[in-house]
Amino acid sequence: MIRKRLIRFCCPVAALLVLIGAVSFALAQQPPPQRTPLPFERGEELVYQAEFSRALLRGVDVAEFRFKSTSEHISRGNDDPVVLHLTGDVFSKGLFPKIAGFKFHQHVESVADVEPFTVLHTNKIEEQGKRSRVLEAVFNHDTHKALWTEHNPNPGSISIDFSDPIQDVLTVIYFLRTRRLAVGDSFDVPVSDAGRVFRLSVKAVEQKELTTVLGKVKTIRVEPALFGDTALVRARGALSIWITDDERRLPVRAQLKVDIGTFDIKLKSVSYLQPQ
Repeated sequence: MIRKRLIRFCCPVAALLVLIGAVSFALAQQPPPQRTPLPFERGEELVYQAEFSRALLRGVDVAEFRFKSTSEHISRGNDDPVVLHLTGDVFSKGLFPKIAGFKFHQHVESVADVEPFTVLHTNKIEEQGKRSRVLEAVFNHDTHKALWTEHNPNPGSISIDFSDPIQDVLTVIYFLRTRRLAVGDSFDVPVSDAGRVFRLSVKAVEQKELTTVLGKVKTIRVEPALFGDTALVRARGALSIWITDDERRLPVRAQLKVDIGTFDIKLKSVSYLQPQ
């Protein structure tokens, strides 16, 4: 009798274990779920125009911004990750040299991992008038250390500690575009620049429809805490960025308020290397 009861109990258990094993094996044979590509992975170029306003000056063209992104698959052990090559250029134009008394150009090249989204390498050139500064950073995500090297005008290196996911001044713009934002959201982003690490606080404060080069679009306005004694820029000011509230998450407008006046930055064109 006991033996028959054990058989009646053990058979269903054994069948259940076999079923679980079969399901587990089947799941193991299935390919991993496909990651949704980021909106700028297919190769993107954004061009912005900056206008300056102060006192009697209204809508004076002073600068142009250009951002480019391309992606590639690289071989790294058993993994085949996607890395992004990002380029950012900001240069003065129009009446800015007469207003400020000098020309400027900033060029940043960054390499970033897509998942998790974090910077791997940075090259940065800052030109202001006749002065030029050349910087480079390599981020080691195994040791969580970054080596910043200044090649010109004061050669030298400094090693700093960081926590992931770390960004630089260029990748942080794209990092914001990886997040689905809603009014009321706030978060901190570690950012490293010129041998220092900052925690950039970001708030999503408003939803608004704007008329842009893309037509009328719904946007989310975000406010990165860029200015302050312990912030990335040690000065007074405020920055707002409007990002489309759709899958593209395109920055279509920005406004920078500083002591000398207000800079309105608007998207003028967007193009892609690959079709949607």
